[in-house]
Parts: sequence; C-alpha cells; structure tokens
Amino acid sequence: MNGGDIPVFHPFSPETASISHLFILVLIICGVILAVVVGMIGYGLMFFRHKPGSSDPAPHFGNRKLELTWTIGPMLIIIWLFALTVHGMRQSDPAANRQPDLIVIGHQWWWEVRYPKTGVVTANEIHIPVGRQWLVRLESADVIHDFWVPALARKMQLIPGLTNHIWLEADAPGTYGGECAEFCGAEHSWMRFSVIAESPAAFDAWLSNQENPTAIPAMDSAQTGLKLFQTMSCINCHSIRGVSVAANAAPDLTHLASREILGGGVMSNTETNLFRWLKNPQAIKPGCFMPNLKLTDAQTGALVSYLETLQ
Repeated sequence: MNGGDIPVFHPFSPETASISHLFILVLIICGVILAVVVGMIGYGLMFFRHKPGSSDPAPHFGNRKLELTWTIGPMLIIIWLFALTVHGMRQSDPAANRQPDLIVIGHQWWWEVRYPKTGVVTANEIHIPVGRQWLVRLESADVIHDFWVPALARKMQLIPGLTNHIWLEADAPGTYGGECAEFCGAEHSWMRFSVIAESPAAFDAWLSNQENPTAIPAMDSAQTGLKLFQTMSCINCHSIRGVSVAANAAPDLTHLASREILGGGVMSNTETNLFRWLKNPQAIKPGCFMPNLKLTDAQTGALVSYLETLQ
C-alpha cells in the first residue's frame, strides 16, 4: 500500500481504526440531528404558514414537556458523545507502560530514527514489523514539530525539552506516508518521512543489515570519496558507523544507499539525484542547513561513488 493511495475511511492500524470509527459514528449522529432539525423546519414551513385572511395565532408562554425534551435530549447526546470519545481515546492512545521501541527526533527539516535496543540509527524512514504495536518516544532537537502518519497513528507534537509517546502499528505490509503537521520553518513542507511495514522476517533481516558497519570501499573513486568525506566538513555533521559516530547535526549516512528518499522527501534516492543534492543542496531545498560546499564535478562524483556503497 502506497501512502498516496490510502482511502480516507480505511485505517490500517487498531489506533487509527478507533479514531475512524469514532469519526463515522459522530458523523452519523450529527447527520441524524441535522435531518431532524431540517425536517422540523420544513414541516413548520409547510403546515404552519400564515394564510391570507387568517388571524394571528394565540401566543403560548411555555411548554414544560417540550422544554424538558429539548434540554435533556441534547444533554444525553453530549454525554453519549463524551463517553464514545473517551473510549476512542483509550483505544488510540493506551498508556506508555514500557521502554520505547523507537525514538524519533524531529530536526529542521528531517527525522532522526533510533532503535534503542540495537543502536541502529537511520533517517526519514521508519521500518516496523507488521502486527506488532511499537511504542515511539518523540523528541524535538530545535522547534515544535508534529509527527503524523494518517493511516497508522494520530498526530502528536514534538516539543523542545519534553518527550511525548505514541503507538505505531500496521495491519498490512506497505509504505505509509508521514509528515510534520506543525509549521516549523522555511522547508516545513519537505519534512516528510515513510513508515515501511514489512513481515517480521523481512524486518529482522533489515535490522540485522542496519547493525552492520560499513565496509571499506574497493573502487578507487569510492576510496577517494571516503577521503573527501573524512577531510571535508561532511564529517562534522554526518555520522557513518565505522567511519565517524560523533556527529548528529545531520542525518546518519551509514546505510544511505538503502533508503528511498533524500532531503526529507524532496526527491527520490537515485544516483543522479544524489549528485544534484551534493552539488548544490540549496538549489533543491532552499534554507536547509546543508551548505553548498562548491564541490567540483569530480569531487561530487567521488562522494557519490562512496555513498552508493553504503548499503
């Protein structure tokens, strides 16, 4: 299932199912109320219109039964809606009663994804096994962000200095689109991410590969790219396991070549796009914090050759 093909009324997790069912039920209740009100107005217009030659109707100064009906009736409806809402909230947001399975940190304008039990760190792509409920701890590294995967989970804010939690689960394999739903600066619209739900076996294989450090490249061009990464300012911001693990100001690049998107979703991860991104990121994502390093085509090509080995 692709994130852009998800039907509005088709949730793909128990948490979103509870929200969807509550929305549909409230919509039905409101529709019935609307039909009753419109029907009463229409009935009044048809049968109680002023007729030529008729006198004005006698005034009535109260009807206790009617007044009790229109007071108690709406109160009961409100209490019912409140009870339904509380039930839906409990289903969509159960208590965080264990250590998190994932830590997601929002940055301007990308997502850092950490698997604390293994030490795996990636960016902008969250892999989860189908059918398992994962507890996600949400943090912000700078400003207020908002984590939202419409098909899988409700929206939850990431606030600097605070931690929030959300449950993430998928009923079916697929790639589910997510985004920041809180305006957070110039490139807010390109702060997107993907949740990739896969079978437990496929997830375990992916996680095992992510735990591996990078290998020393064999090709001369890739070796040149590695030296450029180590000697230029790249190493001050990006981490690569086995090369540099101290920096976290920018996405971890350990297995960059295995990812599907670049720049928080601004483009797909292809060799051509990676060259364009390294050559001048400001031309693609103006205002992002990756500077234009004025690389020559040869330097850019060497870096691409190296980064393409990071599978």
